[in-house]
Amino acid sequence: MTARDWSGAEIAATVASYLEMLRLEVLGQPYSKTMFRDRLRALLNNRTHTAVEYKHQNISAVMMRLGLRPIKGYQPAKNYQHALITEVQAQLASSPSIIEQVLAEALHTPDAAAIGALDFEWSPIPKIVLPDARAGTRTARRYDYAAVEASNRKLGDGGEEAVVELERRRLHSAGKRKLADSVEHVSKTRGDGLGYDILSFEESGKERLLEVKTTKSRAETPFFVSRNELQLSQEQPEVFHLIRVFNFGPTPRWYHLPGSIDTTCELQESTFLAVPKAG
Repeated sequence: MTARDWSGAEIAATVASYLEMLRLEVLGQPYSKTMFRDRLRALLNNRTHTAVEYKHQNISAVMMRLGLRPIKGYQPAKNYQHALITEVQAQLASSPSIIEQVLAEALHTPDAAAIGALDFEWSPIPKIVLPDARAGTRTARRYDYAAVEASNRKLGDGGEEAVVELERRRLHSAGKRKLADSVEHVSKTRGDGLGYDILSFEESGKERLLEVKTTKSRAETPFFVSRNELQLSQEQPEVFHLIRVFNFGPTPRWYHLPGSIDTTCELQESTFLAVPKAG
């Protein structure tokens, strides 16, 4: 074991500390990362604050690899020991209530009164950590926070409504009242399945087709796109815009991916439609 290696006991203690912070976070209970870190360091082999913070970032990357959401504030960092995956899985298996709480959070939508307005300025595009599909590595169990959250229609509607309001405010502030009044929430007025959610406009009057993806979690959380959305973005890249709303709640934020989805995003197959072969 080199000086840089973490022992099994250190990894176990760090994972336990991280999962307890996650449990408190999804339950909406306040906690201090500094307090948790200081308590943890007393159990470790002279690890610096920086080393502990980086290990927490490693765990965030593992959580995302397993399909769960990480703690807010810990940017996922890829370069982690394989033993970290094993330990996270073992502790999640021994504490299934944490998984249930995280997935229950994905089905919860903040009350309308608690949702803030989106700012005009969008956030930087994050670097999202995804499993390497080519590596052939498998985990004993993978969860799907993103899929559960994507099934939360009320959450999706809330994010779309926030973007409709943002677009109307943007055009009103530019003195384009007629265009602002013409912004249409098409997934409501015409039905879902068109490949976009909102018809909006540039100040010039050019159309903007907006597809909105919403999460209560952090910007790095992956999202699903449909074949219909992908096709529309390829056919009309000059007017298609994917809007990712994150931290949906009192202080929501967003980033912007204009153009064809297969150009702006890394796509990974997640499911396959299958039927038995004849004969």
